[in-house]
Amino acid sequence: MTDVLRFEGGPFAENTYLVISGGRATLVDPGWATPRALRAVEDRGLPLDAVLLTHAHIDHVEGLPLLADHAPLPVRLHPDDLPLYRAAPAQAAAFGVELGTLPTVQTDLHHGQVLTLPGELELHVRHVPGHAPGHVLFHAPAEQWALVGDVVFLGSIGRTDLPGGDFHTLMASIRREVLGLPDDTRLLPGHGPETTVRHERVSNPFLIPHYGGERA
Repeated sequence: MTDVLRFEGGPFAENTYLVISGGRATLVDPGWATPRALRAVEDRGLPLDAVLLTHAHIDHVEGLPLLADHAPLPVRLHPDDLPLYRAAPAQAAAFGVELGTLPTVQTDLHHGQVLTLPGELELHVRHVPGHAPGHVLFHAPAEQWALVGDVVFLGSIGRTDLPGGDFHTLMASIRREVLGLPDDTRLLPGHGPETTVRHERVSNPFLIPHYGGERA
């Protein structure tokens, strides 16, 4: 049985996720609430295996320096977001965020890849650019949920006015990679509460004018 724990907080109200499977933990998008996620790992006595990044905006990586006290962990990112990751100090300065030293990142995530986590949990990697060039989502088809980062939210979509963003690219990503998922799939976003594919397909005001509630 897999547990997905959400930890929200900070000026960006970003969601940091902890995926617990097979008695081990994987951290996703370590933001401001990372200390709470790490306490949950310690309280449960879980080994922490890896860090997965949907993308490299500052609110999704600002907790990474806190992992320095842990054994070296693989931090995995899509290669198209490496420039954003390298620019994290500049992002932090622009938003007034204090940022420690970031670890080396592995740019080995790619579209169509299947990650096998402990407990035989399969996460399918889908490339969803538009909010950020190397943005990905992680879909667990057997459990009908997806960690979607800042692609789509409850009643909204990710912003496209930051460097590397593009509205038309984002909309195409949502149509192809999000609306194409089964309707009952839970969408676990980078900000705000969870939603479902069905709910966003039929009610999201940013999607209906373009797609009329249609599936991909």
